[in-house]
Amino acid sequence: MSIELNILDWFQTLHTPFLDKLMVFITSLGNAGIIWIMMTIVFLLIPKMRKTGAIMAAALIIDLLLCNVILKNLVARTRPYDVNTGVQLLVSRLHDYSFPSGHTAAAFASVTALYLAGEKKLWKPVLVLACLIGISRLYLYVHYPTDVLGGALAGAISGYLGYRFIQAIFYRIKQKREGCAKSEE
Repeated sequence: MSIELNILDWFQTLHTPFLDKLMVFITSLGNAGIIWIMMTIVFLLIPKMRKTGAIMAAALIIDLLLCNVILKNLVARTRPYDVNTGVQLLVSRLHDYSFPSGHTAAAFASVTALYLAGEKKLWKPVLVLACLIGISRLYLYVHYPTDVLGGALAGAISGYLGYRFIQAIFYRIKQKREGCAKSEE
């Protein structure tokens, strides 16, 4: 853990008023998954994007269960600012556990969902934002590096599982429609 604290302490050497405001803003985009939820709702409202929206919704629900219900409580890792109490926080103290980073997990669940849904123009900028959110969590001293890596992995797994789940549902719907069409002949 000392290596991880050394990495976080190195991030503390990068602080400037501009970067402080930027990182607080970037991390706020991931608060409660709001940006990903809003994106999902927009996609669900656009008929040709509906399947992508369904994949994102499934990915985010799986991510919520995997990260916030299972992993955080199972691992029960103390946040770095509770270990190094001398750090001045730029964001409010959090009341849940540190591993995995929920902000990072939701971001990577969304990236993976977009990538697997074939959204070639969307997944790349979302990947950049996801990486920036992960970095912001380190900069702000609210997560260890392994929390962010664990969040990215959990998010990617959630995105994949969400994609597979929706693919299975769409396959069954297609099978039923084809079965109904054959019976009408």
